[in-house]
This record gives sequence, structure tokens and C-alpha cells, in this order.
Amino acid sequence: MKKIFMYIGTAGLLFACSPKEQKENSSDNFKYLVDEFADLKVMRYQIPEWDSLSLQQKEYIYCLGEAAKYGRDIIWDQHFKHNLTIRKTLESILNTYSGDKTAADYENFVVYAKRAFFSNGIHHHYAEDKFFPEFSEEYFATLIKNSDASQLPLKEGESVEEFINFITPVVFDKEMYKTRRNSGQGIDIVTTSAVNFYEGVSQKEAENFYAKMQDPKDETPISYGLNSKLVKKDGKVCEEVYSANGLYAEAINKIIYWLEKANAVAENEAQRNYTNLLIEYYKTGDLKTWDDYNVAWVQDVESTVDYVNGFIEDYSDPLGRKATWEAVVNFRDFEASKRSNTISDNAQWFEDNSPVDPRFKKKEVKGVSAKGIIATTLAGDCFPAPPIGINLPNADWIRKNHGSKSVTITNLMEAYDKAAEESPKSMLSEFAYDQTEIDLCKKYGSHTSVVHTDLHECLGHGSGQLLPGTQPGALKEYNSALEEARADLFGLYYCADPKMVELGIMPDAEAYKAEYISFIRNGLMGQLARVELGKTITESHMQDRKLISEWCYENGKADNVIEKKTKDGKTYFVINDFEKLRDLFGQLLSEIQRIKSEGDYEAGKNMVEKYAVQVDPELHKEVKERYASLGIKPYGGFINPEIVPVVKDGKTVDYKVEYPTDFLQQHLDYGKKYSTLNPTR
Repeated sequence: MKKIFMYIGTAGLLFACSPKEQKENSSDNFKYLVDEFADLKVMRYQIPEWDSLSLQQKEYIYCLGEAAKYGRDIIWDQHFKHNLTIRKTLESILNTYSGDKTAADYENFVVYAKRAFFSNGIHHHYAEDKFFPEFSEEYFATLIKNSDASQLPLKEGESVEEFINFITPVVFDKEMYKTRRNSGQGIDIVTTSAVNFYEGVSQKEAENFYAKMQDPKDETPISYGLNSKLVKKDGKVCEEVYSANGLYAEAINKIIYWLEKANAVAENEAQRNYTNLLIEYYKTGDLKTWDDYNVAWVQDVESTVDYVNGFIEDYSDPLGRKATWEAVVNFRDFEASKRSNTISDNAQWFEDNSPVDPRFKKKEVKGVSAKGIIATTLAGDCFPAPPIGINLPNADWIRKNHGSKSVTITNLMEAYDKAAEESPKSMLSEFAYDQTEIDLCKKYGSHTSVVHTDLHECLGHGSGQLLPGTQPGALKEYNSALEEARADLFGLYYCADPKMVELGIMPDAEAYKAEYISFIRNGLMGQLARVELGKTITESHMQDRKLISEWCYENGKADNVIEKKTKDGKTYFVINDFEKLRDLFGQLLSEIQRIKSEGDYEAGKNMVEKYAVQVDPELHKEVKERYASLGIKPYGGFINPEIVPVVKDGKTVDYKVEYPTDFLQQHLDYGKKYSTLNPTR
């Protein structure tokens, strides 16, 4: 619940760089956009200031990066129980197929494989529906039969024909495993979800299992169920915990090995302390140790190098409890951190002056830190499609008592911006109402987008408090969407505050309007390009933006705050009163904070279902057609740079950065080097 993702419709995300950064990042031959297929684009990102790091810091980053890459198999298995079987089949075909690789069907197969690698499985990384090959079942069988059988994930004694009979419906049948995470009403969202967190367990059984563990009087509750699979054995519901001796042991032991290697070259004692706690957590699976690690980690605000590593975010769980595995290795962007530090230094002022009920405000904001970071390795649920901002840890009591870390990933935001410059058309030119909007967004959009991200991560997620007795998971399946809306609203409300100009964060009193325009445009129209016709909105971040925009549009109709206009047969949404829109943002923030603080499930459910899910079919069709005419892919992800040891006379004397250009080859290489888990069926 603590991530912000790049969304379509931004006006650009340029950053002020030091002269040295500009020189390093302005190479004429560096191409950011390197591949496009289906609805996806693949980019590269650079690692500026790499040579400013010491050899020890580079080695530390290298070891942390290896620890990150070894978690790859975990996320594939968590997303769907047959994903590893499918991936190893795709790898076998790509590496060993002896037939014609120039045929149209083979090209279609390659696209399908790329889609699977992009999504860490066969369900869309964002929309969460199963996607399907544009080649026949018969051709799939031909591919398998003409590949090296020894490389296929066959069970003991299983023939190739038997394997084909098993895997074909898993891939092609439109009714089997059709949604990774179901959020529909009136159904069992656990048994109808393909995600691999539950086996033989119903929604009610899962909810009852964890309800028995919760103590309303516990002021420091552990995150029950965060790192486990819930299964039924001999008629009894029980947990299979992820640990060095439990589920995913082979991968976790590799992660431990490289964390230990990293710890040997850590920058300071603080890093060694919390990394030892993380290692202990991986060895035991003990969630109290996980909390201890997070408390120690959040208190380290001085180190240059940092990382995220673990079972962290619960977006993929239909019940909003179980976490997918992820990792991000990074180091501080000192120039970008100046703005973030200003925001975090004034966190108490923002908390005190927010428009929410005083009962729900923190009396004392503790430990809020913010910085810009430069990512060096993305992994797990952060790869290939990462967030651009992160705020952790997730536990409310840790955030209240010890604070949180907020980061904006500056080199990824720059890569998005540079890749957009390589595209001939833009969302802005198509969906902005007039030249005034275009000029305003071009003038301020890059800056205000970054500021909103900083406010969202640093203060939005870190704001407010639960009332005594309110359980962290009280909002269940609606928690993620409401939490993201709360953070977005906090940022939107304060973007327009005179305090932002006073602090030097905003250039003037007009700048915030660019972010308001972009947000409303995207929430009501732009993001619909990502949704298949006839589908509802199910992804939490998209629900968040739709909820805010739709609620403000409906509740501002009496004053014509946001006006729906038609020009040349095209629909536009135009903001007529920015001050009243800010007031609406404040009202909605106040209500969503109340819902969260009180754990008002019914109110949260009603709000999400009313404003965030349903799509106007005519408007949807129009947006899809207009977007298609631009030739722009709505989703983007990355190839990781490769950090390579430089060895001289048997000794590592440096680490250099290489920038691969082949998305598919990187994933095939990862499959050969970092595979640890055997498929189970």
C-alpha cells in the first residue's frame, strides 16, 4: 500500500541535475526505449554518479543486487502456482527449439513469452487478467515437441505428450485461472483468484483463521499471514511459512548467502545490525523479527547505500494480507534529496494543518525521512515494472512510533521522461482541452509531478493514525485502494498550499494547477486506455485515481467545478474552479482518513464500489480509440543494468556498469543463473 506507480498522462518528469550528472546522462548514443510489444514498452535506466562511489560501496551494492535477483522464482510462484512450469517451458523453447524461427507464429510466440517475462507470469501485471497467445494450441504442441525434452519441466515418468495435455489448457483455456486477484462482489474472492496464497481454503475460512489471531488491545501487532501460504491439510487450515527451512527455502537460502556477503562490506554498524535481523527473519520466518528489522532499518537515515528486500506489499492478495516478494537496491541522490528533506523537515506542520478530524492526526510525527534515490537493481514485484516512489514500512504502529522512509526513484523517473521524448506523440496533445492547458502542463508538469510524488510518499502514507482498537486490516480488500487515495489526496491538497511556495518547493502560486489538470484528466479519461473494453477497474492505484476524480466531479457539479466538454466530437474534462477543487480534495481526504482511522469497512466498500470500479462504456471506447491513434504503449518497464566485477591479478579492483539492450535475453540469462525453485503440480 505504499507505492506510487508511473501513470500515463504525465507531462514529463525532468529533473535538475548537477553539471556532472548532465554530462554522464547525455550520451548521444544511449537509447532509453529499446523494445515494444503488445501493450508494453521496455526501457533502460542509467546509474548516474556510479563512479563517485567507493569500491566498498560498489561491492556492497553488487552483493545486495545478487541477493535481489535470487528472489525471482518466488514472485513467479506467488503470482500463480503453474507460472514456474510455464516459464521453464518458454525458456526451453526459446533456448532449444529446432524449427523455423522466422515464421509468423514463432514471432507471436516470442511476444507471448515477453509478456510472461514482463508480468512474472501469465496474468497481466496491472490489469491482472490472464492473457492469451496469438497462436494455436497445435502450434504450441509443435514448439514443445521440437525442443529439448530434457529442458522441459516434466514430472518423473511423464511423457512429452502427457505434459502437453496438462499445460495446454492452463495456457489457452479462457475459463481456467482467468483472474490473478479477484475483487468482485457476491463471490468467494479467494477461491476465484489464481494467486498462489491459498490452497483448498475459502475466503471465510481464511478470514476466520486470522481473526482468531488478532488482539484488539495489542498496540504493536505483527502482520499475521504476511509471509505464508494458507493451506488445508487433513481438513485443518494451517500456514506454510516462507523461510530457510520452509516454503521457498532454496531461494531464501541464496538470498541469505548474498546478504551475508553484503554485510561483510557494509558501510556502517547500523546496516550490519538490521541486515542481521533480516537474515534471522529469513532463517526463522518469525514476524516479530521482521518488525524488529523494520524498526532498525527505518532509523538508518545516514547511509548512502540502502535497499528494500522482503515479503512487503499485499496488493496481490484478494484479502490484502499476504505479501509478494520484492527488492530494490539503491543509493542516495543527494541533489534530489534536498527537496525531499525540506518536506520531511516540515512534516509536523503538514500533519497539524491537514483538513482531517483532529482525533485522527498524529500528535507527534516521528522519524519521517525522505530522499531521492538512484536504483541499481530491481527485482521481484518491482521488476520489470517498478514503482517510482516507495514509503515503508507498512505496519501502522511502526510508522506511528518510529517513523517511515520515503523515497523517490529519480533515475527511473528520468528514464520514463527520456523515453517519452523518443516517442513522436503524447497524451498531452491528444487529451488536453486547449493550448492554455498544454502550455501550463509543459511549463510546470515535470516539477509538480515530482512534488506530488514526494508528498504522496513522504507525508501522505505517513500521515494520520488509527483509533485505539482499530485493526490494521479492517478495510480488507478495499484497504489498498483507499490507502493510495488517502496518500494521493494528501499530496493534491498540499500542492496548492501557499506553504509550498514559502518553502521554495513550488516555483509560484500557479504551478499546482498543472498537477490538478493532469490528475483529473488521467483519473477520468487517460487511464481507461489501460482497461479492456467491457472490463471494470480492479487495480488499486487505478481505483484510487478513479475514486478521487469521479467523487470530485460528482460532488462539484453544483458549482461546475469540473466540466465535461465536447470539442470536435471529442470529450474533455476541464477544471473551472481550482480553489473549490482543492476544497473537495480536502473534504474527501477527511472522510477517507475517518474510514481508515475507524476501520469503517462498509463506508469504504460503498465509496470504492460507487466511484472507483465502474466505467462509462461510451467514454471508455472513445478513450481507447483516441489512445490507439497515438501509437503509444500504456505500460512501461525496464531492463536492469548489469554490475560486473573488474578483476585484475585475481583481485576485484572495481565494478563497472553495463547496459544490456535485449529484454528477452536478460530474462533467459536470469533463468539460467538465478533459478532455484522446482515447479510443483
